[in-house]
Amino acid sequence: MEPFDFTGRGVVVTGGTRGVGAAIASAFLAAGARVLVCGRTQPSSVVPDFVQADVRDPGQAAALVAAAIDRFGRLDVLVNNAGGGPPVAAASASPRLHAKIVELNLVAPLHVAQAANTIMQQQPGGGAIVMVGSVSGTRPSPGSAAYGAAKAGLHHLATSLAAEWAPAVRVNSVVPGPVVGDAGLQLDPAAVARTVPLGRPATPAEVAGVCLMLASPLASYVTGAAVAVHGGGEWPGYLADVRAQVSPPTQV
Repeated sequence: MEPFDFTGRGVVVTGGTRGVGAAIASAFLAAGARVLVCGRTQPSSVVPDFVQADVRDPGQAAALVAAAIDRFGRLDVLVNNAGGGPPVAAASASPRLHAKIVELNLVAPLHVAQAANTIMQQQPGGGAIVMVGSVSGTRPSPGSAAYGAAKAGLHHLATSLAAEWAPAVRVNSVVPGPVVGDAGLQLDPAAVARTVPLGRPATPAEVAGVCLMLASPLASYVTGAAVAVHGGGEWPGYLADVRAQVSPPTQV
């Protein structure tokens, strides 16, 4: 069996109309899958198999999964990609904003995963769930404290669901660092080059490729894992001089 052949498979990607989500949807489509994407607003461009849904609402999350079953007859992969939050100081952000950020980045993925698991547990072959996390959930996240805390919770949620829902359903996390075109982040290429060992942000397609791998038979014994897609991490600022001494010259 070709590991990246998803022909006949049903895939749901939340927040799949733009950015990383659109790249994930495109990767599964290119691999032969039937893909259903959702968003809170109708996309401006034509998107095949789109459902308008706010996955923070458990009823709409369940309806999204029901729509996938209605269209595809099965649900093999769920990628919980919807998330984000505006940069905001923790001291001045409103309690309502903090609650909404946590709801979108942590509670909503749980709603959709619960609905998907109900289907996957009952079908031959089970299924795979991929949570799209963030390095903001693995280190201090000043300026986005609620977002970072929610992503940390999401990573932990994935490990707990992986233990509860095995062996039929595998649950893993992808943990991206800075990504080109991230709507919530204005990237300074020079700053990324100074701090990320690979010297650049990830592309959406590179994040999508890891999602594809985790959903494929190549990862059949991988569950409860968090795969970092962060270009090697971040050099601490106080080691900048050390890095300058040990890093090879940049290849042009």
